[in-house]
Amino acid sequence: MSSIGHVVTVPSSVDVTTSLVVAVGKVLIACEFSGIVRDAFLDRGHDAVSVDLLPTERIGPHYTGSVSFFMPDFDMGNCDLLVAFPPCTHLAVSGARWFKGKEKEQAKALSFVRFLLELPVKHIALENPVGVISTKIRKPDQYIQPWQFGHPETKKTGLWLKNLPLLTPTDIVEGRNGRVHFESPGPDRWKNRSRTLQGIADAMAEQWGNYIDTN
Repeated sequence: MSSIGHVVTVPSSVDVTTSLVVAVGKVLIACEFSGIVRDAFLDRGHDAVSVDLLPTERIGPHYTGSVSFFMPDFDMGNCDLLVAFPPCTHLAVSGARWFKGKEKEQAKALSFVRFLLELPVKHIALENPVGVISTKIRKPDQYIQPWQFGHPETKKTGLWLKNLPLLTPTDIVEGRNGRVHFESPGPDRWKNRSRTLQGIADAMAEQWGNYIDTN
């Protein structure tokens, strides 16, 4: 367990130290508080742990604290797959009208993206909405939409991939509801907009999980 003093949340029946060391040797889900993607990998037999500044919304292997603090405590060379969801507040074009005067915050956010993409992990996927990553760092390898994975809504999202195949649509459905764009104002608005939809999480776990098992 981390010597830095951050909290690891796991089921009471699970040994924390053993669970985390094994999990980081397989799949690490960075910047995820929901546990949705983590659990999708766990459900398919992969060792997985999530990391976020917030506690996990679902009981499971989770490190509550900074991703950058978490990394030095473990051998990232044994991590087979990193799936990262860095905060998009200062990166997404949906917030472009607020960019002026936030140059330092955006530079810091971009630096964090570079940190994630450059980690010594064989397979990496980084997810973010349409934004400045594509112009400041590099273009995404693909864009996906929820309606390609069983959810009748829109949210164009980029995937930056390292040694991973493009995500193949699993269930193209009718409907183009802009739910995330019309989320009611409130303290949890950003949370509701940022959770990965189950269909996308399942596709990531199924397709990328199978890929890393043989590559």
